Amino acid sequence: MDRNVIICRSILENPLVTQRELAKELHVSLGTANSLVKECLEKELIRAGKRKDSYELLPQGEALLEQHKVDGAVIIAAGFGSRFVPLTFEMPKGLLEVFGERMIERQIRQLHESGITDITIVVGYLKEKFEYLIDKYQVKLLYNPEYSKKNTLATIYHAKELFYGKNMYVLSSDNWMRHNMYHAYEGGAWYSSSYIEGETSEWCLDYNKKGRILDVFVGGKDQWVMYGPVYFSSEFSRQFLPVLEGYYNLPGTEQFYWENVYMEMLSGDAAKRLPQLPEAKKDIELYINRRPADEVYEFENLEELRRFDVKYQRHSDNEAMELLAEVFHVPESEITEIRCLKAGMTNKSFLFKVKNRQYICRIPGPGTELLINRKEEKEVYDVINSLGIAEHVIYFNGDTGYKIAEFYDGSHNADAKNIEEMKRCMELVRKLHGLGLKVDHSFDLRERIDFYEKLCKSHGDILFEDYGKVRGQINELLERLDQLGHDKVLSHLDPVVDNFLFLPDGTTRLIDWEYAGMCDPLVDIAMCAIYSYYDEEESDRLIEIYLERKPTPEERFTIYAYMALGGLLWSLWAVYKAALGEEFGEYTIIMYRYAKTYFKKCSTIVLE
Repeated sequence: MDRNVIICRSILENPLVTQRELAKELHVSLGTANSLVKECLEKELIRAGKRKDSYELLPQGEALLEQHKVDGAVIIAAGFGSRFVPLTFEMPKGLLEVFGERMIERQIRQLHESGITDITIVVGYLKEKFEYLIDKYQVKLLYNPEYSKKNTLATIYHAKELFYGKNMYVLSSDNWMRHNMYHAYEGGAWYSSSYIEGETSEWCLDYNKKGRILDVFVGGKDQWVMYGPVYFSSEFSRQFLPVLEGYYNLPGTEQFYWENVYMEMLSGDAAKRLPQLPEAKKDIELYINRRPADEVYEFENLEELRRFDVKYQRHSDNEAMELLAEVFHVPESEITEIRCLKAGMTNKSFLFKVKNRQYICRIPGPGTELLINRKEEKEVYDVINSLGIAEHVIYFNGDTGYKIAEFYDGSHNADAKNIEEMKRCMELVRKLHGLGLKVDHSFDLRERIDFYEKLCKSHGDILFEDYGKVRGQINELLERLDQLGHDKVLSHLDPVVDNFLFLPDGTTRLIDWEYAGMCDPLVDIAMCAIYSYYDEEESDRLIEIYLERKPTPEERFTIYAYMALGGLLWSLWAVYKAALGEEFGEYTIIMYRYAKTYFKKCSTIVLE
């Protein structure tokens, strides 16, 4: 860290700056500050001003500052912000307001006040929400295509060209700074740091007398920790970015933060991982920028934000929170312990607590209004809610698809490889079918396949090369099933093992009835088999578990046919979802293989 730059910058910003203020800025003693001022006077960087106790910047000082001019800033805003659900289902975390001002806008404004206007925002999740900032602040947007799969190492990698040969701030869109801590000039690369009293799980810093960081370690007690903005000097980037790029190409680093790379450069592990890179073997200089208490804020969750800005205790401007407050007749402040659950294929869900009881709120995902009739789903829940076979639904809106259900603490999902658990699952499915329940709508496989096919074609060609042939085979199976004319009962249609819950009291529940309707009950066995990725032997065992005997040729044919139909249906569903930007990996191919494989198996079955 070039302390002369800090002194020249301070004098440029305030010619009447005192040596005591310089000592505070530099984190040195008053005597050391006095010596540094004398050094700058001797180097003719500054001179005594015309007014008493003032200084003036000389041309050499101006030239020194020019070498350390900040060129711009990169703001990281690509992530989801899972600890702020349900707010971040609607709005990226950086666009949330604190005291009436959006966090990212506050930082942009502070940068502008410091003369820094070349600002790039790296976006990903809900990227369109940031577009207005281009016009309002003349920022640039850079899309990170890997935002949902990788961590900030990949974010910096995709923005790396912005750093070479430049001095750049690196900011997080969801930080809040009480005071403007940015400057037009910086003396060297630094990482903002706050002091945490007591135990902490933050990234802690060890540094020498001059403030150079010597070590980074996770967790400690009474420590200065990494907290807030960072400044990459051009020299730091020149050494750091080749190593970061090397890490990006290493398997197993997908969830690394960029700080992981820096940490391993300090420890020497980077040189071991990348022995071919000379930059990985060199000492790298990054200094601690110790900030006063209560200046930098990184809100970890909604509870912290509520304590800081009481507005969020009363009214968060979030549709889901407003709904919960209305349903449970409580202020939003009493909705606590909010936690994002793993997103399903069609929905977003979060766990919360009200009056010491836990519930799950489900919010339909984008595009699902075309795929699922929520009024029909509500009709199903109205029929089954009192029977003890499904989750207990507290609230269901047939227009929006919002669902609030009881959460069963200590429960677990079924394991497709556990025969005893699958017996319990099939026992519940048999019970459902045996009730002979009826609703006013059907799940028509022919209609659904036609529907998904049209959706796929509306977004481009269907990607399977032999789709025409396979579709002809599926049509043949549909005709043969129609001829069999099996009776229909209320069927679940989505009995994936994740939808079976084993409760601590020994009971079993079947949840998420989005696709349920009147259908041949044997379809549930077929769907369970393909969702479990069962092979023929495992599928046959599941059939016998459900029937409690060996199947007749007609039963075997029927279930195999439904496995083929289900395979085509859900492969088309996945192709359509991919067109909307949601990828499900190998699922599409696996489902399509079921369509082809089980058509062939059906062809070998002789019906009496």
